[in-house]
Amino acid sequence: PRLPNTLSLSFRGIMAADILKGVAGTLAASAGAACHSSGTSMSAVLEAMGVSPDFGFGTIRLSVGRHTTEEEVDVAGAALVSIANSLWTSQGRH
Repeated sequence: PRLPNTLSLSFRGIMAADILKGVAGTLAASAGAACHSSGTSMSAVLEAMGVSPDFGFGTIRLSVGRHTTEEEVDVAGAALVSIANSLWTSQGRH
């Protein structure tokens, strides 16, 4: 089952923390990976679902509410595309 107001996005080869840092102040999102004292590990839920680490470490979750506007969704999408492209470019990817 899927919640109608929640979206999980995976960015292959990019760490979720880097994505979140890049969009801070523009949108609120949470990571599909958590940091622990032993280092960064992938979400146990994503692991149980069989998501590969290449995607799992770059997974973020977004939610919309009753008062979220179409414009806010467009701004969030543009911010995510921009930071993902920037991070991929800095890694020598296209």
